Amino acid sequence: MSSLADNLIASAEKHGNRPAIQLDDHVLSYDQLLHRAAAVAGDLRARGVQPGDRVGLVLPNVPAFPVLFYGILLAGAVAVPMNPLLKAREVEYYITDCGMTLIYGLSGNEDAVSTAASTVGIPAVLVPRLGPEGLSGRPLLAATDRADDDTAVILYTSGTTGKPKGAELTHRNMSTNAATTVDTLIEVGPEDVIMGCLPLFHVFGLTCGLNAAVRAAALLTLIPRFDAVQALNVVARDNVTVFEGVPTMYAAMLHSSEADNADMSSLRTCITGGAAMPVEVLKSFERKFACEIYEGYGLSETAPIACFNQPGFERRPGTIGVPVRGCHLRIVDDAGTDVPDGAAGEIAIQGENVMKGYWNRPDASAEAIPDGWFRTGDIATRDTDGYYTIVDRKKDLIIRGGYNVYPREVEEVLYQHPAVAEAAVVGIKHRELGEEVGAAVALKPGAQAASHELKSFVRDRIAAYKYPREIWLVDSLPKGPTGKILRREVHPPTIN
Repeated sequence: MSSLADNLIASAEKHGNRPAIQLDDHVLSYDQLLHRAAAVAGDLRARGVQPGDRVGLVLPNVPAFPVLFYGILLAGAVAVPMNPLLKAREVEYYITDCGMTLIYGLSGNEDAVSTAASTVGIPAVLVPRLGPEGLSGRPLLAATDRADDDTAVILYTSGTTGKPKGAELTHRNMSTNAATTVDTLIEVGPEDVIMGCLPLFHVFGLTCGLNAAVRAAALLTLIPRFDAVQALNVVARDNVTVFEGVPTMYAAMLHSSEADNADMSSLRTCITGGAAMPVEVLKSFERKFACEIYEGYGLSETAPIACFNQPGFERRPGTIGVPVRGCHLRIVDDAGTDVPDGAAGEIAIQGENVMKGYWNRPDASAEAIPDGWFRTGDIATRDTDGYYTIVDRKKDLIIRGGYNVYPREVEEVLYQHPAVAEAAVVGIKHRELGEEVGAAVALKPGAQAASHELKSFVRDRIAAYKYPREIWLVDSLPKGPTGKILRREVHPPTIN
Protein backbone atom coordinates (compact mmCIF):
# COMPACT_ATOMS: atom_id res chain seq x y z
CA MET A 1 0.00 0.00 0.00
CA SER A 2 1.48 3.33 -1.02
CA SER A 3 0.59 6.90 -1.93
CA LEU A 4 2.12 9.49 -4.22
CA ALA A 5 2.05 11.74 -1.13
CA ASP A 6 4.72 9.53 0.49
CA ASN A 7 7.28 11.45 -1.58
CA LEU A 8 6.39 14.66 0.22
CA ILE A 9 6.59 12.99 3.63
CA ALA A 10 10.03 11.55 2.82
CA SER A 11 11.41 14.87 1.54
CA ALA A 12 10.06 16.74 4.57
CA GLU A 13 11.71 14.21 6.91
CA LYS A 14 15.11 14.50 5.22
CA HIS A 15 15.10 18.10 4.00
CA GLY A 16 12.41 19.84 6.03
CA ASN A 17 14.18 23.21 6.15
CA ARG A 18 14.96 23.34 2.44
CA PRO A 19 12.76 25.52 0.19
CA ALA A 20 10.09 23.59 -1.68
CA ILE A 21 7.83 26.11 -3.41
CA GLN A 22 8.54 29.73 -4.33
CA LEU A 23 6.41 32.48 -5.84
CA ASP A 24 8.40 35.70 -6.02
CA ASP A 25 9.24 36.58 -2.37
CA HIS A 26 7.02 33.91 -0.84
CA VAL A 27 8.76 30.62 -0.02
CA LEU A 28 7.43 27.41 1.55
CA SER A 29 9.88 24.93 3.07
CA TYR A 30 9.25 21.20 2.75
CA ASP A 31 8.20 21.06 6.38
CA GLN A 32 5.73 23.91 5.82
CA LEU A 33 4.39 22.33 2.63
CA LEU A 34 3.75 19.03 4.41
CA HIS A 35 2.05 20.61 7.43
CA ARG A 36 -0.18 22.83 5.28
CA ALA A 37 -1.12 19.87 3.07
CA ALA A 38 -1.82 17.80 6.20
CA ALA A 39 -4.15 20.53 7.43
CA VAL A 40 -6.00 20.43 4.10
CA ALA A 41 -6.31 16.64 4.40
CA GLY A 42 -7.76 16.96 7.89
CA ASP A 43 -10.21 19.61 6.70
CA LEU A 44 -11.31 17.37 3.82
CA ARG A 45 -11.94 14.53 6.23
CA ALA A 46 -13.94 16.88 8.48
CA ARG A 47 -16.03 17.82 5.43
CA GLY A 48 -16.82 14.14 4.85
CA VAL A 49 -14.45 13.51 1.93
CA GLN A 50 -13.48 9.83 1.89
CA PRO A 51 -10.68 7.89 0.15
CA GLY A 52 -11.46 7.58 -3.55
CA ASP A 53 -13.71 10.66 -3.67
CA ARG A 54 -12.95 13.07 -6.50
CA VAL A 55 -11.90 16.61 -5.57
CA GLY A 56 -11.57 19.36 -8.19
CA LEU A 57 -8.67 21.78 -8.33
CA VAL A 58 -9.06 24.92 -10.47
CA LEU A 59 -5.99 27.06 -9.83
CA PRO A 60 -3.04 28.58 -11.72
CA ASN A 61 0.59 28.09 -10.67
CA VAL A 62 0.39 29.52 -7.15
CA PRO A 63 1.49 27.96 -3.81
CA ALA A 64 -2.11 26.99 -3.03
CA PHE A 65 -1.97 24.41 -5.83
CA PRO A 66 0.72 22.11 -4.36
CA VAL A 67 -0.72 22.59 -0.85
CA LEU A 68 -4.17 21.46 -1.98
CA PHE A 69 -2.92 18.79 -4.39
CA TYR A 70 -0.89 16.99 -1.74
CA GLY A 71 -3.63 17.56 0.84
CA ILE A 72 -6.07 15.73 -1.44
CA LEU A 73 -3.59 12.86 -1.82
CA LEU A 74 -2.88 12.66 1.92
CA ALA A 75 -6.62 12.26 2.47
CA GLY A 76 -6.66 9.39 -0.03
CA ALA A 77 -8.94 11.30 -2.41
CA VAL A 78 -8.50 11.70 -6.17
CA ALA A 79 -7.27 15.05 -7.48
CA VAL A 80 -8.93 16.40 -10.64
CA PRO A 81 -6.87 19.40 -11.83
CA MET A 82 -8.54 21.75 -14.31
CA ASN A 83 -7.59 24.78 -16.36
CA PRO A 84 -8.55 27.97 -14.46
CA LEU A 85 -9.55 29.53 -17.79
CA LEU A 86 -12.48 27.12 -18.16
CA LYS A 87 -15.99 28.55 -18.30
CA ALA A 88 -18.74 27.50 -15.88
CA ARG A 89 -20.34 25.16 -18.44
CA GLU A 90 -17.03 23.33 -18.92
CA VAL A 91 -16.35 23.06 -15.18
CA GLU A 92 -19.88 21.73 -14.69
CA TYR A 93 -19.17 18.98 -17.21
CA TYR A 94 -16.06 17.83 -15.33
CA ILE A 95 -17.87 17.94 -11.98
CA THR A 96 -20.74 15.78 -13.20
CA ASP A 97 -18.65 13.45 -15.36
CA CYS A 98 -16.43 12.23 -12.52
CA GLY A 99 -18.89 12.83 -9.68
CA MET A 100 -16.85 15.33 -7.68
CA THR A 101 -17.52 15.67 -3.97
CA LEU A 102 -15.95 19.12 -3.61
CA ILE A 103 -14.10 21.65 -5.75
CA TYR A 104 -11.40 24.24 -4.96
CA GLY A 105 -11.10 27.56 -6.76
CA LEU A 106 -9.05 30.74 -6.42
CA SER A 107 -10.44 33.70 -4.51
CA GLY A 108 -11.06 36.58 -6.89
CA ASN A 109 -11.45 34.24 -9.85
CA GLU A 110 -14.33 32.19 -8.56
CA ASP A 111 -17.18 32.86 -11.00
CA ALA A 112 -16.88 29.70 -13.09
CA VAL A 113 -16.16 27.45 -10.09
CA SER A 114 -18.89 28.86 -7.87
CA THR A 115 -21.49 28.89 -10.63
CA ALA A 116 -20.75 25.33 -11.72
CA ALA A 117 -20.63 23.96 -8.18
CA SER A 118 -23.89 25.68 -7.30
CA THR A 119 -25.59 24.30 -10.39
CA VAL A 120 -24.51 20.73 -9.60
CA GLY A 121 -24.97 21.09 -5.85
CA ILE A 122 -21.50 20.49 -4.38
CA PRO A 123 -19.40 22.73 -2.11
CA ALA A 124 -16.94 25.18 -3.69
CA VAL A 125 -14.03 26.16 -1.44
CA LEU A 126 -12.28 29.37 -2.51
CA VAL A 127 -8.70 29.93 -1.35
CA PRO A 128 -6.13 32.76 -1.61
CA ARG A 129 -3.00 32.38 -3.77
CA LEU A 130 -0.78 31.37 -0.85
CA GLY A 131 -3.10 28.62 0.38
CA PRO A 132 -6.25 28.00 2.44
CA GLU A 133 -6.90 29.55 5.83
CA GLY A 134 -9.11 28.74 8.84
CA LEU A 135 -9.18 24.97 8.29
CA SER A 136 -10.98 22.57 10.60
CA GLY A 137 -10.28 18.95 11.52
CA ARG A 138 -7.12 17.27 12.76
CA PRO A 139 -4.16 17.39 10.32
CA LEU A 140 -3.30 14.09 8.62
CA LEU A 141 0.49 13.92 8.65
CA ALA A 142 0.49 10.29 7.44
CA ALA A 143 -0.79 9.42 3.99
CA THR A 144 -3.97 7.39 3.78
CA ASP A 145 -3.10 3.91 2.50
CA ARG A 146 -3.72 3.46 -1.20
CA ALA A 147 -3.00 0.52 -3.50
CA ASP A 148 -0.61 1.01 -6.41
CA ASP A 149 -3.53 0.65 -8.83
CA ASP A 150 -5.81 3.09 -7.01
CA THR A 151 -6.47 6.28 -8.94
CA ALA A 152 -4.47 9.30 -7.75
CA VAL A 153 -5.32 11.82 -10.45
CA ILE A 154 -7.91 12.18 -13.21
CA LEU A 155 -6.70 14.34 -16.08
CA TYR A 156 -9.13 15.26 -18.80
CA THR A 157 -7.88 15.00 -22.36
CA SER A 158 -8.24 17.94 -24.70
CA GLY A 159 -11.32 16.50 -26.33
CA THR A 160 -10.39 17.29 -29.93
CA THR A 161 -12.98 14.71 -30.94
CA GLY A 162 -16.11 14.35 -28.84
CA LYS A 163 -16.34 15.25 -25.17
CA PRO A 164 -13.20 15.24 -23.00
CA LYS A 165 -12.38 11.94 -21.30
CA GLY A 166 -10.84 11.59 -17.86
CA ALA A 167 -7.60 9.60 -17.92
CA GLU A 168 -7.23 7.71 -14.63
CA LEU A 169 -3.62 7.85 -13.49
CA THR A 170 -2.75 5.62 -10.57
CA HIS A 171 -0.36 6.21 -7.68
CA ARG A 172 2.02 3.80 -9.41
CA ASN A 173 1.72 5.63 -12.76
CA MET A 174 2.51 9.00 -11.20
CA SER A 175 5.15 7.84 -8.71
CA THR A 176 7.18 5.81 -11.18
CA ASN A 177 7.11 8.49 -13.88
CA ALA A 178 8.23 11.14 -11.39
CA ALA A 179 11.04 8.82 -10.28
CA THR A 180 12.08 8.18 -13.88
CA THR A 181 12.12 11.93 -14.52
CA VAL A 182 14.28 12.61 -11.47
CA ASP A 183 16.67 9.67 -11.86
CA THR A 184 17.21 9.45 -15.60
CA LEU A 185 16.00 12.59 -17.40
CA ILE A 186 16.68 15.77 -15.42
CA GLU A 187 18.87 14.14 -12.74
CA VAL A 188 17.98 16.57 -9.95
CA GLY A 189 18.61 16.72 -6.21
CA PRO A 190 17.98 19.04 -3.24
CA GLU A 191 20.35 21.69 -4.59
CA ASP A 192 18.44 22.12 -7.85
CA VAL A 193 15.88 24.75 -8.83
CA ILE A 194 13.20 23.79 -11.36
CA MET A 195 11.31 26.44 -13.28
CA GLY A 196 7.56 26.00 -12.76
CA CYS A 197 6.11 27.84 -15.74
CA LEU A 198 4.37 24.80 -17.21
CA PRO A 199 0.78 24.68 -15.90
CA LEU A 200 0.53 22.39 -12.89
CA PHE A 201 -2.96 21.33 -13.98
CA HIS A 202 -1.32 19.80 -17.07
CA VAL A 203 0.43 16.44 -16.86
CA PHE A 204 3.83 17.75 -18.05
CA GLY A 205 4.03 20.40 -15.34
CA LEU A 206 2.43 18.18 -12.72
CA THR A 207 4.77 15.19 -13.12
CA CYS A 208 8.03 16.70 -14.38
CA GLY A 209 7.66 19.92 -12.40
CA LEU A 210 5.81 19.50 -9.11
CA ASN A 211 6.01 15.75 -8.45
CA ALA A 212 9.61 15.49 -9.65
CA ALA A 213 10.67 18.46 -7.49
CA VAL A 214 8.97 17.00 -4.43
CA ARG A 215 10.54 13.58 -4.96
CA ALA A 216 14.01 15.13 -5.28
CA ALA A 217 13.45 17.74 -2.53
CA ALA A 218 14.32 20.39 -5.12
CA LEU A 219 12.87 23.90 -5.28
CA LEU A 220 10.04 24.60 -7.71
CA THR A 221 9.84 28.32 -8.51
CA LEU A 222 6.47 29.28 -9.95
CA ILE A 223 5.24 31.63 -12.65
CA PRO A 224 1.42 31.83 -12.56
CA ARG A 225 1.16 32.53 -16.28
CA PHE A 226 4.02 32.28 -18.74
CA ASP A 227 5.67 35.48 -19.88
CA ALA A 228 8.99 35.32 -21.74
CA VAL A 229 10.59 38.34 -20.06
CA GLN A 230 9.47 37.20 -16.61
CA ALA A 231 10.81 33.71 -17.29
CA LEU A 232 14.23 35.07 -18.25
CA ASN A 233 14.27 37.22 -15.11
CA VAL A 234 13.27 34.35 -12.80
CA VAL A 235 16.00 32.09 -14.23
CA ALA A 236 18.57 34.71 -13.25
CA ARG A 237 16.95 35.69 -9.93
CA ASP A 238 16.52 32.16 -8.57
CA ASN A 239 19.50 30.48 -10.27
CA VAL A 240 17.25 28.04 -12.08
CA THR A 241 19.12 24.87 -13.02
CA VAL A 242 16.34 23.01 -14.88
CA PHE A 243 14.00 24.68 -17.35
CA GLU A 244 10.97 22.76 -18.61
CA GLY A 245 8.79 24.14 -21.38
CA VAL A 246 6.92 23.58 -24.60
CA PRO A 247 8.48 24.76 -27.90
CA THR A 248 6.54 28.03 -28.02
CA MET A 249 8.03 29.02 -24.65
CA TYR A 250 11.55 28.51 -25.96
CA ALA A 251 10.71 30.48 -29.11
CA ALA A 252 9.21 33.34 -27.08
CA MET A 253 12.27 33.57 -24.81
CA LEU A 254 14.61 33.37 -27.79
CA HIS A 255 12.82 36.23 -29.57
CA SER A 256 12.26 38.32 -26.44
CA SER A 257 13.51 41.90 -26.33
CA GLU A 258 15.47 40.94 -23.18
CA ALA A 259 17.15 37.85 -24.65
CA ASP A 260 20.45 39.60 -25.38
CA ASN A 261 20.80 40.77 -21.77
CA ALA A 262 19.50 37.64 -20.04
CA ASP A 263 21.71 35.76 -17.57
CA MET A 264 21.00 32.08 -18.22
CA SER A 265 24.31 30.82 -16.90
CA SER A 266 22.74 28.81 -14.06
CA LEU A 267 20.86 26.50 -16.46
CA ARG A 268 22.10 22.93 -16.47
CA THR A 269 19.31 21.07 -18.24
CA CYS A 270 16.43 22.08 -20.50
CA ILE A 271 13.68 19.71 -21.54
CA THR A 272 10.81 20.13 -23.96
CA GLY A 273 7.69 18.20 -24.85
CA GLY A 274 4.00 18.69 -25.51
CA ALA A 275 4.61 19.37 -29.21
CA ALA A 276 7.33 18.81 -31.77
CA MET A 277 10.28 21.15 -31.24
CA PRO A 278 11.33 22.82 -34.52
CA VAL A 279 14.98 21.98 -35.03
CA GLU A 280 15.82 25.58 -35.95
CA VAL A 281 14.34 26.89 -32.68
CA LEU A 282 16.26 24.25 -30.70
CA LYS A 283 19.59 25.06 -32.36
CA SER A 284 19.12 28.83 -32.09
CA PHE A 285 18.20 28.64 -28.40
CA GLU A 286 21.20 26.44 -27.63
CA ARG A 287 23.55 28.80 -29.47
CA LYS A 288 22.07 31.86 -27.78
CA PHE A 289 22.12 30.58 -24.21
CA ALA A 290 24.92 27.99 -24.31
CA CYS A 291 22.78 25.09 -23.11
CA GLU A 292 21.38 21.79 -24.34
CA ILE A 293 17.70 21.00 -24.85
CA TYR A 294 16.47 17.42 -24.50
CA GLU A 295 13.30 16.65 -26.42
CA GLY A 296 10.83 14.03 -25.28
CA TYR A 297 7.35 12.72 -25.79
CA GLY A 298 4.37 11.73 -23.71
CA LEU A 299 0.63 12.06 -23.21
CA SER A 300 -1.84 12.59 -20.39
CA GLU A 301 -2.60 8.88 -20.64
CA THR A 302 1.07 7.96 -20.01
CA ALA A 303 1.65 10.16 -16.94
CA PRO A 304 3.29 11.57 -19.27
CA ILE A 305 6.89 10.69 -20.24
CA ALA A 306 7.25 7.71 -22.58
CA CYS A 307 10.22 8.49 -24.83
CA PHE A 308 13.12 10.91 -24.43
CA ASN A 309 16.51 12.09 -25.58
CA GLN A 310 18.17 11.14 -22.33
CA PRO A 311 21.44 12.12 -20.67
CA GLY A 312 23.96 9.36 -21.30
CA PHE A 313 22.51 8.58 -24.72
CA GLU A 314 23.36 10.19 -28.03
CA ARG A 315 21.17 13.26 -28.41
CA ARG A 316 19.46 13.47 -31.77
CA PRO A 317 17.59 16.77 -32.31
CA GLY A 318 14.40 16.29 -34.27
CA THR A 319 13.74 12.90 -32.66
CA ILE A 320 11.95 12.09 -29.40
CA GLY A 321 14.76 9.76 -28.37
CA VAL A 322 14.36 6.28 -26.97
CA PRO A 323 11.83 4.73 -24.55
CA VAL A 324 12.28 5.73 -20.91
CA ARG A 325 12.80 3.33 -18.04
CA GLY A 326 9.80 1.09 -17.42
CA CYS A 327 8.20 1.90 -20.78
CA HIS A 328 8.03 0.06 -24.10
CA LEU A 329 7.12 1.45 -27.52
CA ARG A 330 6.10 -0.17 -30.82
CA ILE A 331 5.20 1.21 -34.24
CA VAL A 332 2.11 -0.56 -35.56
CA ASP A 333 -0.28 -0.45 -38.50
CA ASP A 334 -4.07 -0.21 -38.26
CA ALA A 335 -4.27 -3.95 -37.53
CA GLY A 336 -1.83 -3.65 -34.61
CA THR A 337 1.01 -5.38 -36.49
CA ASP A 338 4.55 -4.10 -36.13
CA VAL A 339 5.85 -2.17 -39.14
CA PRO A 340 9.50 -2.30 -40.30
CA ASP A 341 12.06 0.22 -39.09
CA GLY A 342 11.83 3.37 -41.16
CA ALA A 343 8.16 2.90 -41.99
CA ALA A 344 5.52 5.22 -40.54
CA GLY A 345 2.93 3.82 -38.15
CA GLU A 346 1.08 4.54 -34.93
CA ILE A 347 2.94 4.62 -31.62
CA ALA A 348 1.70 1.98 -29.17
CA ILE A 349 2.88 2.12 -25.54
CA GLN A 350 3.01 -0.39 -22.72
CA GLY A 351 4.51 0.13 -19.27
CA GLU A 352 4.21 1.23 -15.67
CA ASN A 353 3.20 4.73 -16.78
CA VAL A 354 0.12 3.79 -18.86
CA MET A 355 -3.23 4.83 -17.36
CA LYS A 356 -5.70 2.26 -16.05
CA GLY A 357 -8.34 3.62 -18.43
CA TYR A 358 -10.79 6.46 -18.99
CA TRP A 359 -13.17 7.26 -16.15
CA ASN A 360 -16.51 5.51 -16.72
CA ARG A 361 -15.64 4.93 -20.39
CA PRO A 362 -15.13 1.16 -20.74
CA ASP A 363 -15.68 1.23 -24.50
CA ALA A 364 -13.23 4.10 -25.03
CA SER A 365 -10.73 2.39 -22.71
CA ALA A 366 -10.97 -0.86 -24.65
CA GLU A 367 -10.54 1.00 -27.94
CA ALA A 368 -7.50 2.89 -26.65
CA ILE A 369 -5.88 -0.20 -25.06
CA PRO A 370 -7.18 -3.13 -27.14
CA ASP A 371 -4.38 -5.59 -26.36
CA GLY A 372 -2.47 -4.17 -23.42
CA TRP A 373 -0.81 -1.55 -25.64
CA PHE A 374 -2.10 2.04 -25.56
CA ARG A 375 -2.76 3.44 -29.03
CA THR A 376 -1.60 7.05 -29.03
CA GLY A 377 -2.92 8.31 -32.35
CA ASP A 378 0.57 9.67 -33.09
CA ILE A 379 2.36 8.67 -36.28
CA ALA A 380 6.11 8.05 -36.02
CA THR A 381 9.04 6.14 -37.44
CA ARG A 382 11.80 4.23 -35.65
CA ASP A 383 15.34 4.00 -36.97
CA THR A 384 17.64 1.00 -36.67
CA ASP A 385 19.19 2.45 -33.48
CA GLY A 386 15.82 2.58 -31.75
CA TYR A 387 15.26 6.36 -31.96
CA TYR A 388 11.71 7.50 -32.62
CA THR A 389 10.68 10.48 -34.74
CA ILE A 390 7.17 11.92 -34.69
CA VAL A 391 5.75 12.35 -38.16
CA ASP A 392 2.43 13.77 -37.01
CA ARG A 393 -0.88 13.21 -35.34
CA LYS A 394 -2.94 10.61 -37.15
CA LYS A 395 -5.85 13.01 -37.46
CA ASP A 396 -3.63 15.91 -38.62
CA LEU A 397 -2.65 14.06 -41.76
CA ILE A 398 -3.44 16.02 -44.93
CA ILE A 399 -4.33 13.95 -47.99
CA ARG A 400 -3.79 16.11 -51.07
CA GLY A 401 -4.92 14.46 -54.27
CA GLY A 402 -4.13 11.02 -52.84
CA TYR A 403 -0.71 12.02 -51.50
CA ASN A 404 -0.05 12.09 -47.74
CA VAL A 405 1.29 15.38 -46.39
CA TYR A 406 2.42 15.55 -42.77
CA PRO A 407 2.07 19.10 -41.37
CA ARG A 408 5.13 18.93 -39.18
CA GLU A 409 7.45 18.32 -42.13
CA VAL A 410 6.20 21.48 -43.84
CA GLU A 411 6.34 23.48 -40.59
CA GLU A 412 9.98 22.50 -40.10
CA VAL A 413 10.84 24.13 -43.42
CA LEU A 414 8.88 27.29 -42.58
CA TYR A 415 10.75 27.59 -39.27
CA GLN A 416 14.01 27.69 -41.21
CA HIS A 417 13.02 31.05 -42.73
CA PRO A 418 14.70 33.81 -40.70
CA ALA A 419 11.50 35.87 -40.40
CA VAL A 420 9.23 33.10 -39.10
CA ALA A 421 8.42 32.89 -35.37
CA GLU A 422 5.51 30.42 -35.45
CA ALA A 423 3.80 28.31 -38.09
CA ALA A 424 0.84 25.96 -38.28
CA VAL A 425 0.15 23.87 -41.38
CA VAL A 426 -3.42 22.69 -41.91
CA GLY A 427 -5.58 21.06 -44.53
CA ILE A 428 -8.03 23.21 -46.47
CA LYS A 429 -11.04 21.66 -48.18
CA HIS A 430 -10.64 21.62 -51.97
CA ARG A 431 -13.21 20.58 -54.56
CA GLU A 432 -10.76 18.70 -56.78
CA LEU A 433 -7.92 17.60 -54.55
CA GLY A 434 -9.97 16.86 -51.43
CA GLU A 435 -7.55 18.92 -49.38
CA GLU A 436 -5.04 21.64 -50.15
CA VAL A 437 -2.06 22.50 -47.96
CA GLY A 438 -2.25 25.84 -46.14
CA ALA A 439 -0.14 27.58 -43.51
CA ALA A 440 -0.75 30.30 -40.93
CA VAL A 441 2.47 32.12 -40.09
CA ALA A 442 3.39 34.61 -37.36
CA LEU A 443 6.55 36.63 -37.99
CA LYS A 444 9.24 37.60 -35.50
CA PRO A 445 8.93 41.10 -34.01
CA GLY A 446 10.12 43.64 -36.55
CA ALA A 447 10.58 41.04 -39.31
CA GLN A 448 9.01 41.28 -42.74
CA ALA A 449 8.15 38.60 -45.28
CA ALA A 450 5.41 38.39 -47.88
CA SER A 451 3.27 35.30 -48.34
CA HIS A 452 4.61 34.69 -51.83
CA GLU A 453 8.18 34.86 -50.51
CA LEU A 454 7.45 32.23 -47.84
CA LYS A 455 5.68 30.04 -50.37
CA SER A 456 8.68 30.17 -52.71
CA PHE A 457 11.04 29.43 -49.80
CA VAL A 458 9.16 26.24 -48.92
CA ARG A 459 8.59 25.16 -52.54
CA ASP A 460 12.35 25.19 -53.10
CA ARG A 461 12.92 22.79 -50.20
CA ILE A 462 10.27 20.06 -50.34
CA ALA A 463 8.38 18.02 -52.91
CA ALA A 464 5.96 19.96 -55.09
CA TYR A 465 2.83 18.29 -53.72
CA LYS A 466 3.75 19.27 -50.11
CA TYR A 467 4.34 23.00 -50.21
CA PRO A 468 1.47 25.24 -49.02
CA ARG A 469 -0.41 26.90 -51.86
CA GLU A 470 -2.00 29.26 -49.36
CA ILE A 471 0.00 31.12 -46.70
CA TRP A 472 -1.60 33.82 -44.58
CA LEU A 473 0.07 36.00 -41.97
CA VAL A 474 -1.31 36.32 -38.44
CA ASP A 475 -0.26 38.23 -35.33
CA SER A 476 -0.14 35.01 -33.29
CA LEU A 477 -1.37 31.45 -33.39
CA PRO A 478 -3.99 29.93 -31.05
CA LYS A 479 -2.45 28.00 -28.17
CA GLY A 480 -3.61 25.65 -25.44
CA PRO A 481 -2.93 26.07 -21.70
CA THR A 482 0.64 24.78 -22.01
CA GLY A 483 1.44 27.02 -24.98
CA LYS A 484 1.03 24.24 -27.52
CA ILE A 485 -0.13 25.52 -30.92
CA LEU A 486 -3.67 24.27 -31.60
CA ARG A 487 -3.94 23.40 -35.28
CA ARG A 488 -7.64 22.62 -34.89
CA GLU A 489 -8.29 26.27 -34.05
CA VAL A 490 -6.44 27.63 -37.07
CA HIS A 491 -9.10 28.84 -39.49
CA PRO A 492 -7.80 29.14 -43.04
CA PRO A 493 -9.34 31.21 -45.82
CA THR A 494 -11.58 29.43 -48.33
CA ILE A 495 -10.09 28.17 -51.55
CA ASN A 496 -12.39 28.09 -54.58
